[in-house]
Amino acid sequence: MYAVIKTGGKQYRVAADDILEVEKVAGDAGATVEFGEVLMIGGDAGAKIGAPFLSGAKVIAEVVEQGRGPKVIAFKKRRRKNSRRKRGHRQELTTVKITSIVA
Repeated sequence: MYAVIKTGGKQYRVAADDILEVEKVAGDAGATVEFGEVLMIGGDAGAKIGAPFLSGAKVIAEVVEQGRGPKVIAFKKRRRKNSRRKRGHRQELTTVKITSIVA
């Protein structure tokens, strides 16, 4: 059985025991989080598709760790104008392990 969930503005296809990195979700390591925005649940019997979400469906996950992604540097230079700008960014990420899918 698998599900398609939406979190952090992105969509993920998950199954039980999957480990994935999503945008920061509140909770310490070992805490349980629920994703209520389930777009679709599929399996052997077929697929159930929500409009836009399935009512009563949720995906339960456990927080493995809180971390940060790689540094992204945005450097702009305008030649011959003595103008340049350097900005950096590191996205905060949460690693979660999917424990169960409730239909």
